[in-house]
Order: sequence, then C-alpha cells, then structure tokens
Amino acid sequence: VDNDRRDLDMNNKDVDAEKMTRFIRMNELRLVTEYNPVTAIGVMQSSLQLHLLLITDKMSPKHPEQMHRYRTAAELFKGKIFFILVDSNLKSNERIVSFFKLEKSQLPALAIFHAPDEEQDVLTLDEVSVERVQDFCNRFLQ
Repeated sequence: VDNDRRDLDMNNKDVDAEKMTRFIRMNELRLVTEYNPVTAIGVMQSSLQLHLLLITDKMSPKHPEQMHRYRTAAELFKGKIFFILVDSNLKSNERIVSFFKLEKSQLPALAIFHAPDEEQDVLTLDEVSVERVQDFCNRFLQ
C-alpha cells in the first residue's frame, strides 16, 4: 500500500483465516486510488461499497498538500471507505463531475457514494483538511 510495507504477525496464535483475509483486504488497495480508464473496472468491482471521491485539479499548486491530507484521512477509514482521486482536468472524468451535479467552479469537492442504493452526498471545499474529510464521512456513515 503506497510503498509502505505492512506485516501481519504470523507468530501470534490468534491469527486465523478471517483475520488474515481482513488484513489482506485492508492492505490490497492504495490508500487513495486515482480514477482513470485503467482503474475504473477495479473501482467498480471493489468489495468496498462506499466510495469517497476527491474531485480536484491535479495541476493546482495546492494539490500535493491536498493529497497528503486526503491520504491521512484515508488511513482513518481504511477497510470501510474506498478513497478515490478524480482529476477534473481529464476529459474522460467529465461524466463523473456531471453525475454529482458539480460545475468546475465548485471544485475541489468531496463526493460520497454508496454503490448498492446509489445514495450520495457532495461537499464543496475551500480547502481539503483531514477534519473536514473525517466529519463528512462520519456524517454520511451515521
């Protein structure tokens, strides 16, 4: 996951198939997956039913710091919510932006989507912060 090695302590006698499966599921994906034509199928077939999209301009000077904060927030919801980055500059992503009824002037924004029932919510942002992402996710989960 994101060039960070995680090990499951196999010397622990409490490790069973369920715990091993959970460890693999939680660590098989990047903390944040960039949405593009190559990753689209994997995103749609994810075992996680709740997707949080950060729709933003990757060319923005604020992008590196936004991604750092978004990844930090992703750690808090690992195994619960699939964190996705959507670059608003890619023509292939215009349908996603319009699906959430957003205009480019409203970006960056967070969009949360529950796949089974298509329930969704959107939050436009002045700035991406760990606290705002965490609050937004917690409100939706409740």
